[in-house]
Amino acid sequence: MYDERERECHPLLRGGERDEDYKNGSLCSSEMESLSSLCEVILQPLPLNSLDHAHHGNKKKEESIHLFSTLSGSQHSVPKKVANLIAKRGFLEAVMVVRLVLKLLSTRLGTLFVAGSLCLSHQWPYINKFSEIPLHKREKIVQKWFKHSFLTPIRLGFVFIKSLCLFVFFSQADEKSNNPSWEAIGYHVDINKDLPNDPKERPLQKGMVETMDETDDSLVTSLMQKGLDVTENLKENICTVKCDVVIVGSGCGGGVAAAVLAQSGKKVVVLEKGNYFNRTDYSKLEGPSLDQLYEAGSILPTLDGKVMIQAASTVGGGSAVNWSACITTPPSVLKEWAEEHNIKLYGTHEYTLAMDKVCERIGVIEKCKSESFKNQVLRKGCEYLGLKVEDVPQNTSENHDCGSCCFGCRSGDKKGTDSTWLVDAVDNGAVIITGCKADKFLLLKNHQGKRRKKCVGVISQVLNQKITKRLQIEAKVTISACGALMTPPLMIYSGLKNPNIGKNLHLHPVLMAWGYFPDNDLNLSGKSFEGGILTSIHKSGFDDNYILEVPALAPGTFAALCPWESGKDLKERMLKYPRTAHVFSLVRDCGSGEVKSAGRINYSLHKSDKEHIKNGLKQAIKVLIAAGAVEVGTQRSDGQRFICKRTSDEDIEKFLEMVDAGDGPLSMVKDWNIYTSAHQMGSCRMGESEKEGAVDEHGESWEAEGLYVCDASIFPSALGVNPMITIQSTAYCLAQGIANNFR
Repeated sequence: MYDERERECHPLLRGGERDEDYKNGSLCSSEMESLSSLCEVILQPLPLNSLDHAHHGNKKKEESIHLFSTLSGSQHSVPKKVANLIAKRGFLEAVMVVRLVLKLLSTRLGTLFVAGSLCLSHQWPYINKFSEIPLHKREKIVQKWFKHSFLTPIRLGFVFIKSLCLFVFFSQADEKSNNPSWEAIGYHVDINKDLPNDPKERPLQKGMVETMDETDDSLVTSLMQKGLDVTENLKENICTVKCDVVIVGSGCGGGVAAAVLAQSGKKVVVLEKGNYFNRTDYSKLEGPSLDQLYEAGSILPTLDGKVMIQAASTVGGGSAVNWSACITTPPSVLKEWAEEHNIKLYGTHEYTLAMDKVCERIGVIEKCKSESFKNQVLRKGCEYLGLKVEDVPQNTSENHDCGSCCFGCRSGDKKGTDSTWLVDAVDNGAVIITGCKADKFLLLKNHQGKRRKKCVGVISQVLNQKITKRLQIEAKVTISACGALMTPPLMIYSGLKNPNIGKNLHLHPVLMAWGYFPDNDLNLSGKSFEGGILTSIHKSGFDDNYILEVPALAPGTFAALCPWESGKDLKERMLKYPRTAHVFSLVRDCGSGEVKSAGRINYSLHKSDKEHIKNGLKQAIKVLIAAGAVEVGTQRSDGQRFICKRTSDEDIEKFLEMVDAGDGPLSMVKDWNIYTSAHQMGSCRMGESEKEGAVDEHGESWEAEGLYVCDASIFPSALGVNPMITIQSTAYCLAQGIANNFR
């Protein structure tokens, strides 16, 4: 399909410029001028030798740092790419706020409102536009707005621009997979490491219809060649496919359900909005990988900007890009769900056997042979403090040390649904249609059953603009497995009214602490982006309700989440990137949110959640200090940090007293936090009655016969640990039930 060079990775995951990168949305020239001036403030060109670093005498390294000091956020097409992301990824309110900020800064009176006396000049016309103000004064203006606690919507606009600017600058790569800053910050991407032996291997290909390669003329033929019953309605421009089961989503829930039902002899069709990438396709490049493998390109905040959410959008779903953590459902949670929520499944031997079956199929091992730098930090700090630290089981081999599994496992060692359950499904005749977004379920009045409606399939649109046909998949059973953020909007768009749909959304909110460990610390080897991502965990116990884990943070994400104090401080933080370890506090949240429209997420932390996150964050800092960090801090907006050298226990305690779990940038406080989330659940929860849940204990909608849900949205409450095993085990049980009762 591609020449030898192209076989290194898929074109969509490769570095280099794309035409769409240069679309500036609807920003006018004056707004673009303001945006460029802001990007220059966020990432400033600095005088040579102005950056503090520990590489004196290393000529090559010093040269790269000198180059880095001169680089600016207004260079390398960054403003145009930021403008494109604002238009492409921002929700309406965010776009309006950003445009308001840029419009104000593009005029003299608007700049006077934003900047106050800092925009004044002794020469006519006495008031400068933002772009005309000297850089050091522009920096003071931005610093002021990051601390502004009154007009917080405008502050949120500055925060959004800052995050996008830094993300774009540090994550973009050219055709040779390079970035002008990476050598200075000690980051590299070795695309040839883990190079697959067989670049043609695509194990799902025989059951795959990739709509991005199709046209209106070829689509029907491709579907029929896969053995599907296909008819065309030329008048309505609809292509109808008939099957036994249609599944929306191919992740942990959809993949398992597809395998179980296909193995039971049913003709299964899987619809996947994302594209199909195999290990031969992955590039390890942060920018294009996040854009193609994650929902909204991994730029998915709650409406108030408080929580940044990551959710997969590719064949294999979260299992293709997660951190390989295979933690079984905690016994206390099983007891709670079975007894307090009266979902009997979770108290059965059947569910225990399902967990065993799942772990067997995805090849779960107890531990890896070696640990990465950040996991060494967590383990060393916990052991020094006398805290229990556990190995995290992995669905890989014991030699797996891929630090880029969050961008797809190029070694092919990780066993996601795309290389296990979906292979089983395809081997048993299932067909996967990619680039296909479900619009609504086909619901009819039900004149015979107990439910008011009956689901007979799904109507979907192909995302390839060359294809105008809609796909209507008619099936006896329809399963929604598109995740806790997408299943509720799809059910609501289809006309379902159960009040639990879209509510009770849990996010496992996270706050991070960081510690810097200089290269001369020989007890901790490696760099922050190398080695297995998550192989160690500390569980606090029932009272505090948090766990401590370590994340995968490539440079763009690292920079976007960094507190911004000044242009110089940001660059010095980036020079420490490879030896900065993060430890995060994750809670089993009591608070919840709602998602009733795609991409529009509201979420509120309960008071107890904040307390537990704060306690976990303090413990994370203690762990980092105990592991030998010379400097520690949080990601609070004021750059909260602590120098560890020659300090007493009393000094540490005073610093810890100031650590908190505050509100987000839209709240009326001076210092604010941005939380993150990689686990979403509960938004179509199981319930013993229509009043208690959106689906019953068999996963079937209380309103529509034949419509099931098999993803994390059906969890009765938050889980408290990484959810892959629980999703797959639940889907396995539900799919077995569907197969046994299939009519």
